[in-house]
Formats: sequence, structure tokens, C-alpha cells
Amino acid sequence: MGTPNYIKKHLKQTLVYWGNPTADGRGGTTFDTAVELMGRVESKTELVRTNKGKEEISRAIVWLDQEVDEGGYLYLGFLVDLDSDPDDPREVDGSAEILVMSKNPRLGSTTEFEYMAHINMGLWA
Repeated sequence: MGTPNYIKKHLKQTLVYWGNPTADGRGGTTFDTAVELMGRVESKTELVRTNKGKEEISRAIVWLDQEVDEGGYLYLGFLVDLDSDPDDPREVDGSAEILVMSKNPRLGSTTEFEYMAHINMGLWA
């Protein structure tokens, strides 16, 4: 099914997303090619626990209509706006690491979901 229309209609902000963080075997990380997504960024500071058990401070929640990868990155803006190397999100000023990804069933549904990414600074730095 997918995200309900009432959620999708509120996703008005364009984000750049780098997913599939993969160890490169030399101590670094590679990412899939950046793509644009629609989302809604909500400034909110929370203490979150990653899937690795580490406590982190989340500076914002990003509402999305799809899952994203923990350890991936988001940037509020368009691909054409990027001044630095778009292949490495850590080189992009304002990009934010995805600390925790949540997928929750919509109230009253077992087939429709809401997706939330808790991010560190970046978008709000």
C-alpha cells in the first residue's frame, strides 16, 4: 500500500538522500547515488537510542513516504544546490546523518505506514 494520502500531502520539502551506507574495506563508507525525496522536517530535539545501542541527540524528525537507511544522510534542498561533491554527503555542508529510522503502522491500518527519520544536526546547523 504505502503512505496514506493525508501524510503525503504534507510532504512539501525537497530533500537530497544518500542511502545504502556500505563499508569500503579501507575504513571508509560509500553511498548510493544521491536522489531527491519529498519530506517534512520538524525541528525537535530528542534523545534517541540507535540500533547499535548508542544514545544520540536527534535535532530534527523528518517525515517521509518511504524508508531510508540508518547511517544514510539527508540534506534540505535540491541536488542542483550542492556546491561540494554530491557523492559524499559528509562533504556537503548542512547534510545530516540518519540516526534512527522508524516505520509505524497508521492508526487503524496494518498495511499503511508512517516513516520518520531522526537526524543529527546538519539541516539545522
